[in-house]
Amino acid sequence: MQTKRTVFPNRVLPYLLIAPQLLITIVFFLWPAATAFWQSFLRQDAFGFKTNFVWFQNYRRLFADPLYMDAFGHTLVFAVSVTILSTTIALTLAAAAMRVLRTSRIYSTLLIWPYAVAPAIAGILWWFMFNPSIGIVAYMLRSMGISWNHLINPDNAMVLIVIAATWKQISYNFLFFLAALQSVPRSLQEAGAIDGAGPVKRFWTIVFPLISPTTFYLVVINIVYAMFDTFGIVHATTQGGPARATEILVYKVYFDGFIGLNLGSSAAQSVILMIIVVALTAIQFRFIERRVQY
Repeated sequence: MQTKRTVFPNRVLPYLLIAPQLLITIVFFLWPAATAFWQSFLRQDAFGFKTNFVWFQNYRRLFADPLYMDAFGHTLVFAVSVTILSTTIALTLAAAAMRVLRTSRIYSTLLIWPYAVAPAIAGILWWFMFNPSIGIVAYMLRSMGISWNHLINPDNAMVLIVIAATWKQISYNFLFFLAALQSVPRSLQEAGAIDGAGPVKRFWTIVFPLISPTTFYLVVINIVYAMFDTFGIVHATTQGGPARATEILVYKVYFDGFIGLNLGSSAAQSVILMIIVVALTAIQFRFIERRVQY
């Protein structure tokens, strides 16, 4: 059996075809990353008139700053909560969608819509619903005897950004889980049913192992999402408050760089955040992927 291959008559043509993607990668990723890495070794005044090369002083100051270490803890709680909730809820909804017959397309379409909402809009939406003065959810909680005020209660504020970030990501996870569930051969589930396995046992012993590659992929993507793509949600809901209780690492990069005008520290934080995400991804591929059945 011969393998089909594309032969380019001109050796320059393949490079011309990938040139736009390479240009975008260089301009919007490699160049900003290199600039941030270089700035992390500098100390600049707010107006950029004076610059000093300070080696690793920005990094040493960060790890000696209790506010930065607190941001680490907030990020850990936030990322783990969002990843677990968004994947669990999405898998449950995808399994439910597989059982819907006539209205499955309508059901799936309604679940996909939130993915089109911008993070800032999602944050504002949940901020309105949980607003202690005008929010319908806050009113319902008060009627049940639950005091809610994310403006002064740090725990309420963390719950709010976790809910908003989870809701935004469920649609993305749902799409992948639904496609994975649809690819599981029905004959295997029928064989398990003949052997006497109930629906729950069939799911955990037959279906879930077969969709483990998708689950592993979504765990990696959701951690990256929680670490990077949730800035708009935090900024629209709590702005890192109250008392910096919801100031995760990506928001602290913005706060110190654009509000505090400490460019060297902000650049160092962005480099550390990038290293953390790369390290977490590598660890997951190195150890967790062993449990994945392809």
